[in-house]
Amino acid sequence: MKGVIVAVDVGTVRVGVAASDPHRILASPVETVAAPGHQRVLEILAERDAVKVVVGLPTSLSGHSTSASADMAREWAATLQGLTDLPLELVDERLTTVTATQALRAAGKKGKQARAVIDQAAAVALLQAFLDAG
Repeated sequence: MKGVIVAVDVGTVRVGVAASDPHRILASPVETVAAPGHQRVLEILAERDAVKVVVGLPTSLSGHSTSASADMAREWAATLQGLTDLPLELVDERLTTVTATQALRAAGKKGKQARAVIDQAAAVALLQAFLDAG
């Protein structure tokens, strides 16, 4: 099936959003939204004609998703699911922030400059891993 998938990296302050191309090959950053951001994410879903949403689920390296951050992501996703008919999937986001931080450092972005886009970059890493897993 083809169609745009939108990924969301939920944070307490910011929500990073990324989207795939319609052929689901490449993930690209969309924007960083002030948390909780449900309304803006709904607008992005409509603007992009999204067919699915993936929300990052904080998971420990041992594979457990039992933390305050994981609970927050589940609650955020449940609220969004109540506002849209699109299928929504919680996806293991292990190491996405680490991957995003490394990519931003490699691109020469540090400090405030990196903080402004780290959530988008994490959403891109999350979505690209999801797309690559097929």
